[in-house]
Amino acid sequence: MKRLLYIVLDGVGDRPNPQLGDKTPLQYAYKPNIDYLAKEGATGLVYTVDKGIAPESDVAVLSILGYDPFKHHTGRGALEALGAGLDFEDGWLALRCNFATVNEVLTIVDRRCGRTLTTSEAYELAKAINEWVRLSGATFTFKSTVGHRGVLVIKRLDGPLSSNITNTDPAYDKVGGLGIAKVVSENKMRDCEPLDQSLEAIMAAKLVNEFTRKAMDVLAKHPVNDERRHRGLLPANVVLCRDASHKKPRLKSVSELYGLKMACLAEMPVERGISIAAGMEIIPTSPMTGNVEADYKLRAEQTLEALSKYDGIYVHLKGPDEAGHDGDSIRKVKLIEDIDEHFFSIVVDNLDFDEVVVVVTSDHATPCTLRSHSDDPVPIIIAGGGMKPDEVVSFDEEECGRGSLGVMRGVEIMPKVVELLKVEA
Repeated sequence: MKRLLYIVLDGVGDRPNPQLGDKTPLQYAYKPNIDYLAKEGATGLVYTVDKGIAPESDVAVLSILGYDPFKHHTGRGALEALGAGLDFEDGWLALRCNFATVNEVLTIVDRRCGRTLTTSEAYELAKAINEWVRLSGATFTFKSTVGHRGVLVIKRLDGPLSSNITNTDPAYDKVGGLGIAKVVSENKMRDCEPLDQSLEAIMAAKLVNEFTRKAMDVLAKHPVNDERRHRGLLPANVVLCRDASHKKPRLKSVSELYGLKMACLAEMPVERGISIAAGMEIIPTSPMTGNVEADYKLRAEQTLEALSKYDGIYVHLKGPDEAGHDGDSIRKVKLIEDIDEHFFSIVVDNLDFDEVVVVVTSDHATPCTLRSHSDDPVPIIIAGGGMKPDEVVSFDEEECGRGSLGVMRGVEIMPKVVELLKVEA
């Protein structure tokens, strides 16, 4: 059987942008290696969850790996905890968190502290929260992960908790139990509220609010924030919580579903958590250092090495999503070009396309004009392994809309690709 290389460019989908002559970043970027794959493969568009849904990354990644999130999703918090190496059991509460900046009336100045909070700074802040905050009738672990990101796990001492609660982060909401990004959101931190009158939900909301208030007290006087203010940087003076879970994810492994021994190369906890839940092995990789040539070259070399050991590799590259959230179309173009030059150039030059099927797509669109996820479909390429090319020669939203794959749903990708893997050359 052939091998699978599944590459996801986080948030790379976009909309026409006036700063780019009304082109999208993918249309504007010089990306000869990705476009080569488009020319040699079949293309199309994907609603990674469904039409009308602007998905969070966890929901979208579950879907494009073949797991219907309407059936299998138990909340992002548990996946973040799993990916961050934290213990988690049914009846505990897990939440994805952001260090953020608020003013004295809790208006959010920046959801990500200006994206300048370092991982080492966040570690010191989390350490202080774990040391100084105590909750009534519960214990907790708060772990910083990458940059401003973190995960919170709360364990009630005398009973279970429920995830049927609202977010304190106003930029995200729940629809049908799934986390979605709000295109337009209020700019004020919210209290956590129960969505039903069960004791489990009431206690969960109460504990999240207690954690939030007490963590703010610790953060307000922490030396890390004093130093950040001195340097003219935004303080990390609040922890925003969202996407609660109270159940462990239980997925059939990709081996059971597709007969594939797969590995994952990703740096963010949520993608790692999903991959662990799906029975993939995790390929350790270094955090991004800012040296894009070295960072993407390392990931390309790790990808090629892993392809010699596994039936399939899932690679998740984060950069374009961050530029989309920041509304920085020029930086998004540059990141696409960097990934093409320093990652895809190495991968494309070293693949046997008779023996490897390559999938390139995104988990969702993050238009720079919105600064948030959207419900737009994203482009997809399936190349190699005998896939018949179509007439599309560029990987972008408009061109791939003319491709032979048509418009797909995310859950349709893996079954289609696995059938291609089985076809003899």
